[in-house]
Amino acid sequence: MVKLDILSDPICPWCYFGATQLFRALTERPDHPFTIEWHPFQLNAAMPAGGAPRAPYLAAKFGGDEALVSADARLNAYAAENDIPLDTAAMTKVPNTLNAHRLIHWAGLEGVQTPVVLALYRAYFAEGRDIGETEVLADIADQCSMDAAVVQKLLQSDADVEMISARDAHSREMGVSSVPTFIVAQRHAVPGAQPAELWVKVIDELLAGALSDQPEG
Repeated sequence: MVKLDILSDPICPWCYFGATQLFRALTERPDHPFTIEWHPFQLNAAMPAGGAPRAPYLAAKFGGDEALVSADARLNAYAAENDIPLDTAAMTKVPNTLNAHRLIHWAGLEGVQTPVVLALYRAYFAEGRDIGETEVLADIADQCSMDAAVVQKLLQSDADVEMISARDAHSREMGVSSVPTFIVAQRHAVPGAQPAELWVKVIDELLAGALSDQPEG
């Protein structure tokens, strides 16, 4: 097996697109060698706990209303071209994702990390839900066979807050400055939302390499 570490943030549209493309490739190559682990990286670590209205926040971040319109147009064009569900009009808030990253960590302990991450993407980008809200996170946990009551109780505490922040800081110290970042076999970094075709090629090369290493006979 080959470790695939993914650094991402569930409110990052290019993380969503990149994950969608990756899993299309994994579906096309069901014999892929990857074991996947998701790692926290907050794009807006200083975001208030309750989040912020999306339009004014991103307009200020990008340099004005026209810049936001242009950015959304690019996202919508990519989504349409690649048949990826996206509803930017429904995304009215930019949430703080610390609690979402905590949920992803706990999901990893229960073996359902990828389903939870994909459900978070779907909730935010396709359904316009506020993934900073405890009730939404608990509902996603329930959808993925986690105990929603336990998750709600944990979210109301400060469990693993410092650990998530420390892991985020460690990634930045190691040189990661943007997401998504995919790290193959703890050696090769693949940045950005790559097309499914690239991942199919990577998988085929990994499988061919594994086969070529086997003794003949």
